[in-house]
Amino acid sequence: MIALKRLQILLPFVGIAVLLAVWSLTVWARIVDPVLLPSPVSTFRAMWIGMTSGKLGVDFLKTVERTIYSTAIAAIIAIPFGILLGSSEKVYRSVEFVIDFFRSTPASAMFPLFLVLFGVGDRTKISVAAFGAALVILFNVAYGVMNARKTRILAARVMGASRLRILWDVMLLESLPQTFVGLRNGVSLALVIVVVAEMFIGSTDGLGQSVFEAQQLFNMPDMYAAIFAAGALGYGLNLLFLTIERRFVHWSGK
Repeated sequence: MIALKRLQILLPFVGIAVLLAVWSLTVWARIVDPVLLPSPVSTFRAMWIGMTSGKLGVDFLKTVERTIYSTAIAAIIAIPFGILLGSSEKVYRSVEFVIDFFRSTPASAMFPLFLVLFGVGDRTKISVAAFGAALVILFNVAYGVMNARKTRILAARVMGASRLRILWDVMLLESLPQTFVGLRNGVSLALVIVVVAEMFIGSTDGLGQSVFEAQQLFNMPDMYAAIFAAGALGYGLNLLFLTIERRFVHWSGK
């Protein structure tokens, strides 16, 4: 039994080991030009040096800052509106096309508009990321409220609860699992938009700018290091929200 538990703990590392093995074999066999694909050792050495004593650590923190700001702005705007729209299905259906249209529009297509509104700077990067994340969060919150279990709502009405009390104590709590799904998707989308914006909207820092600069200088180890740093950040943010969800939404699915 103990051996089985230890094996289960090691399972997530199997995929990592396979990836590193295939990567190393590809470099060793020169299937891809070593100049274009450096070895794992060179890449992670560049990542370690960049994170501890180089510019990559500063760029990492700037991207974290922009992503957190954009996600927070999106959540503050989208969650209340999602609850209000979800509490009235007729109201939601009347604006559903607008929400779905902009949610389906690539955020990169909105860059020129936000550049006109906010100019070149952090406000543009944060606002366009917040816009994209807010639509995802709004969609999930609204559907979470609309799909609240009818039996619990009916029970609250039978016990004489007011409409506001039902909205706060029943619908809001029922929608939390779906809200966290929206938050996890929203923070992932915000990170993607921020990194792309850092690459193409006159940025002097951030992981996107780090990837772009390394690619321009043909510094492949630094480029891959920045890419892996962005991937680690995305994974970490998703894991953070998942941990919070499991801690505070323990009744999900019950």
